Amino acid sequence: MVMEAKLWDPPLCSPTLPLLPSFKLSFPLTRLAAHTSLSDTVPIIQAKQKQKEQTLSVNVKPTYSPTPPNRDLRTPHSGYHFDGTTRKFFEGWYFKVSIPERRQSFCFMFSVESPSFRKPLTPLELAQYGPRFTGVGAQILGADDKYICQYSPESQFFWGSRHELMLGNTFLPNQNSKPPNKELPPQEFNNRVLEGFQVTPFWNQGFIRDDGRSNYVETVKTARWEYSTRPVYGWGDVGSTQKSTAGWLAAFPVFEPHWQICMAGGLSTGWIEWDGERIEFDNALSYSEKNWGGGFPRKWFWIQCNVFEGASGEIALTAAGGLRQIPGVSETFENAALIGIHYDGNFYEFVPWNGAVNWEISTWGYWFMSADNGRYVVELEATTEDPGTTLRAPTAESGLSPACKDTCFGTLKLQIWERRYDGSKGKIILDVSSNMAAVEVGGGPWFNTWKGRASTPAALSGALQLPIDVEGIFNLAPLFKPPGL
Repeated sequence: MVMEAKLWDPPLCSPTLPLLPSFKLSFPLTRLAAHTSLSDTVPIIQAKQKQKEQTLSVNVKPTYSPTPPNRDLRTPHSGYHFDGTTRKFFEGWYFKVSIPERRQSFCFMFSVESPSFRKPLTPLELAQYGPRFTGVGAQILGADDKYICQYSPESQFFWGSRHELMLGNTFLPNQNSKPPNKELPPQEFNNRVLEGFQVTPFWNQGFIRDDGRSNYVETVKTARWEYSTRPVYGWGDVGSTQKSTAGWLAAFPVFEPHWQICMAGGLSTGWIEWDGERIEFDNALSYSEKNWGGGFPRKWFWIQCNVFEGASGEIALTAAGGLRQIPGVSETFENAALIGIHYDGNFYEFVPWNGAVNWEISTWGYWFMSADNGRYVVELEATTEDPGTTLRAPTAESGLSPACKDTCFGTLKLQIWERRYDGSKGKIILDVSSNMAAVEVGGGPWFNTWKGRASTPAALSGALQLPIDVEGIFNLAPLFKPPGL
């Protein structure tokens, strides 16, 4: 899929469980008067030491666990989709941790482009294959909407698991150490990697250094992090087979880019060193998703939230839409959108093949969506007065470039009703709000408010709703199983 060449100008353009408090350790020196005796200082020192020991005892320590085979809540398309060909290709991953007691979020974004070319193309390769943008990027949108990005045009030290959500990259290895090509225990990773990252469904760690290219946004110089995650929701009902976000046709290289929510909701414990501060969190609400294909949509919008008021238990919302190119030689585009909500162990899915999805999205600051799947009706409205932060996306025209604008300080209202027989709203199922919604607009140009609708013709809708287990079919013939599935 090809985005329009004209992107946003960087300054304007651009994605309730009770929690334990975070602790920042600080031990100011005690000033003693000149006449204070040793006998007076001993109790003070002992009290300070006791206070220090008590504080250290509640320090957050994430627990690492290797990724097991056949894990619960695994979604289709968890693996790395690169098929080894030289076609234009990118894959990107997004992980978010939200800390309600601080009203702050951290969004980790990793991407690889044209991995068949481990280094920038030579003149001969350029003549043979045409323009390609190569490399690996790591971005974080963090506390107070500050930002960090490290990018390398080389990808020889990037790795991804063919059928599991595991990936990593080494920007700078430790001296005399070989860069990893698989998941490692945390200490071994730290011993071998000075700058880089590794991510699994249960573990995320790394250290990156800002590369100085983002002078249009407030940046931090370095970021280091380690946290563990316990998945709560995949993409589907708890206890059921998890779903492909875009339906079973996503197993085939059509209607790109593809999109998969890997974990709609989870609980993460760990820490991040950010802008000179160590921020710790215990059972923070977390989320992950991914994209892959030839390029991002021409333009798109996105809303995601796990932190809500007004109901008990875990709630997770993901909603998005885009203008994507229809496969073929012509420059024909179509609207695509969905809304997915997990609540109380159930999955409420609103997609074009089970109803219609409508939206009204301004150039920045206002997002409204509604949908009806025949059984339930949903409405959501998000606003923000935050100016947003420009983020990068893998674009077909200029590689990893400023292409979208995000904030994690959106105000959101979400409602779901049971649908009456006459199509009107009946019993309300969910009525919640948040002041920590992540919202995004991207691509372009965005000259005015985008009003749209996505639905699927009846014949295709029926086919997409067939209970086809593509992954189960390929498991019968694993040699033919495509990468990523």
